[in-house]
Amino acid sequence: MASHIGRRKFLATLGGAAVAWPLAARAQQPDGMRRIGVLMALAEDDPEAKARVAGFRHGLEKRGWSEDRNVRIDIRFTPATAQVQMLAKELVALQPDVILAHSTPVTAALQRESRTIPIVFAAIVDPIGSGFVASLPRPGGNITGVMQYEASVTGKWLAMLKEIAPRLVRAAFVATKTATYYDYYLRAGEALAPSLGIELVSTFVENATDIEPAIDSFARVPNGGLVIFPDVTVGVHRDLIIALAARHRLPAVYFARYWVAAGGLMSYGVDYVDMWRQAASYVDRILRGDKPADLPVQAATKFETTVNLKTAKALGLTVSSGLLVAADEVIE
Repeated sequence: MASHIGRRKFLATLGGAAVAWPLAARAQQPDGMRRIGVLMALAEDDPEAKARVAGFRHGLEKRGWSEDRNVRIDIRFTPATAQVQMLAKELVALQPDVILAHSTPVTAALQRESRTIPIVFAAIVDPIGSGFVASLPRPGGNITGVMQYEASVTGKWLAMLKEIAPRLVRAAFVATKTATYYDYYLRAGEALAPSLGIELVSTFVENATDIEPAIDSFARVPNGGLVIFPDVTVGVHRDLIIALAARHRLPAVYFARYWVAAGGLMSYGVDYVDMWRQAASYVDRILRGDKPADLPVQAATKFETTVNLKTAKALGLTVSSGLLVAADEVIE
């Protein structure tokens, strides 16, 4: 945890002279309204999507931007990766002043459509490795924003699994094969796993039809658990994954609280609603003339640990006093 705090303090202190974004570079709305595009990798009726959009709107309103007065927000939702590029093209065609991008695939799709419209990402894992920015303090292009995790978080997830299930010797890393940041997490996990007596098992899924057989196959060998890290495709099918973990009595650690609220065992991760409020500060600065190339990438500032005691009991697991003390929220 200390490494997260230190990194956040470092990022928070990075400056960078604000360079005026040329007014001619962005199409101005005839009625004086500024235009913001938002592309979300979640379904419109997903409660998590609604909470994040509400957080973003709240962050804008705190900074003087109101949809009824001086800004228009065009939002597109897509839980299906196949639709991302089409919707990215649609948003870019509207020529907004700035676009908020949710997830790595969404940011990549928008980057392919425009190298000039400012793009602010939220919930990105490895912005340098993904090719979005040249460096964290000086992004250098038309993209900046808030990254959610450093690779070292993988160690935290594995340690939590071992603490709640001391006999655990195998951990499935569940993600889509196309996730560009998979190795980012895997390398960090492989560095720590031997000291915990855990073997990491790459478990790739592409859609709902292969999630069940993949987890069924992993569960045939005893003393295993699941690590579910941020992945758009996996996240869309969270109810199925939680149900499979329960069916096979697999302890699992997730990357966000909303998985635990839906019945998952435990999580450690960022507060996504707070992250979207944080992203609103970037949008505000760009609308007021700052250039994305000079706005340092920040790390998420609010992390939370959540434990579901009802799920632990159903799995026959005892939650240690250490986990209970560390938990920001205990669901009973």
